Amino acid sequence: MSASMVRATVRAVSKRKILPTRAALTLTPAAVNKIRFLLRDKPEYIGLKVGVRTRGCNGLTYTLDYTKEKDKFDEEVLQDGVRVFIEKKAQLTLLGTEMDFVESKLSSEFIFNNPNIKGTCGCGESFNI
Repeated sequence: MSASMVRATVRAVSKRKILPTRAALTLTPAAVNKIRFLLRDKPEYIGLKVGVRTRGCNGLTYTLDYTKEKDKFDEEVLQDGVRVFIEKKAQLTLLGTEMDFVESKLSSEFIFNNPNIKGTCGCGESFNI
């Protein structure tokens, strides 16, 4: 028996409508307002930087830091005048994630609604992909 061959053809497509890409990270209005509030008295910073670190009981945790500049490989998300930068290491893990800010009587925190997560720890601070 001979092995079957699969062929592929390449064709140039002209006048094709280019579709916009989906943002790597979307911000809720509450998150935009909180980031704007955090940066209000810090003119030396241009935005927040989101990253991931190997930590916690389930593998990875998010980090949030102020940033003064965009690094070479950072992904920039600009939404409603607020700039959030995603570190290179975190870009694939955050793809399609919604960043929210929730405030209650006992706590206030940023929440990442991430569709890529396979599991989290009991306290919700670490996750795995």
